[in-house]
Amino acid sequence: MNQETQHHQIAGETPTSAPTNTVDIKALNEKIQRESAFLDLIKLEMEKVIIGQPAMIEKLLIALLADGHILLEGVPGLAKTLAIKALSGCIDVEFSRVQFTPDLLPADVIGTMIYNPKTQEFTPKQGPIFSNFVLADEINRAPAKVQSALLEAMQERHVTISGTTFHLPKPFLVLATQNPIEQEGTYPLPEAQVDRFMLKVVLDYPKKEEEALILRNNVGTSAFPTTKKVASAESILQARKTVREVYMDEKIEKYIVDLVYATRTPEAYGLEGLKDLISFGASPRASISMALAAKTYAFINHRGFVIPEDVRAVCPDVMRHRIGLTYEAEAEDISVENVIAQVLNTVEVP
Repeated sequence: MNQETQHHQIAGETPTSAPTNTVDIKALNEKIQRESAFLDLIKLEMEKVIIGQPAMIEKLLIALLADGHILLEGVPGLAKTLAIKALSGCIDVEFSRVQFTPDLLPADVIGTMIYNPKTQEFTPKQGPIFSNFVLADEINRAPAKVQSALLEAMQERHVTISGTTFHLPKPFLVLATQNPIEQEGTYPLPEAQVDRFMLKVVLDYPKKEEEALILRNNVGTSAFPTTKKVASAESILQARKTVREVYMDEKIEKYIVDLVYATRTPEAYGLEGLKDLISFGASPRASISMALAAKTYAFINHRGFVIPEDVRAVCPDVMRHRIGLTYEAEAEDISVENVIAQVLNTVEVP
């Protein structure tokens, strides 16, 4: 992308590479700014409760508006569950929480048939999956059958109970958490199942001053802050439609494909050093998720078109759970983050 094009895009004018006869960027920008204004209210409400995790709040909104699901990974006490509850508290939707344990059964998640002695018939009893927001707390503590039941519902957006298909409500969002340090009594998600999550967000500890504020909020005499409803389910569904209208140039599409392909054939992009470190690259689902996440990131920032910085902002969260590393990488203490950083620093930016 040349400097002139970059200037036009940042200034909010029509990019020189855009097909101006088919896409009115100025009108689209105005529409996006108008329809994304309610997101600022959601952010303000969530920041009352969640301190020092602005990136997590942003990623939760990306998953919600891109019609994806999100996996939050972090040590206990980093407000993973609280963040999800806070988001559901800002939107007028149904929320349910499932605490995953080793003795959990698929029926505990999706529901089962209950016999009614009065009518002498079996009637379906729907499980907690029949909510708009489902918090799957410590998902890696449940056995494979339960994980499969949940992930099938995530993919198909419906469940089958005794031969009858029930569609899940809209919007539908699964927010799963997992603890990376405890291995006892856990069932790590297979790569094929983790791939169903649009984003995997890794959380870190808050800064000193942020932790002091967290402490004050929790031990002070005043009541703990709460969120209020500032958006409806209808506004979320409408925003999802509008996100799809965000303009993405062919050069940006090519950039996304190049980033994904660089994890599969790194030698073709001058990354020969990664060839023996990657056992498998990102799937085609990564390309789709990155494009949708980049459009949503632009929407959250009240912009009607995608720029390379949007792609770079969402790339780590889209890719980190879709790249497999070899034993050589582990021996050399190379992480997925290192691989993604090398890919982002090497692949040519349009």
